[in-house]
Amino acid sequence: MSISLQVLYPAKEGSRFDHEYYENTHLPLMQEHMGDYILSTFVSKGISGGPDSPPGFHAIATAIFEDHDSLKKAMASGRPVLADIPNYTDVEPQILIGEIVG
Repeated sequence: MSISLQVLYPAKEGSRFDHEYYENTHLPLMQEHMGDYILSTFVSKGISGGPDSPPGFHAIATAIFEDHDSLKKAMASGRPVLADIPNYTDVEPQILIGEIVG
């Protein structure tokens, strides 16, 4: 069964998130170190939380893996990716690992 890893970056008052750095540096770094184990990825950039409300998240990144073993291997090779987080944000990311059901 396919597994998803979602990384959610909450948008808090005064928080920092450098989308340009994230797109041009962090995502290629992720591909370099973890890409062999990832089936696909996509990132949603927060623009709104609904009509006339700010987004609750700066971004939500989703990576799809064939199975838990692929996720474990990706995470084992992802130390440089995790170490890069402070370069583009000062928020603590939230993590959700899930089974793809639809």
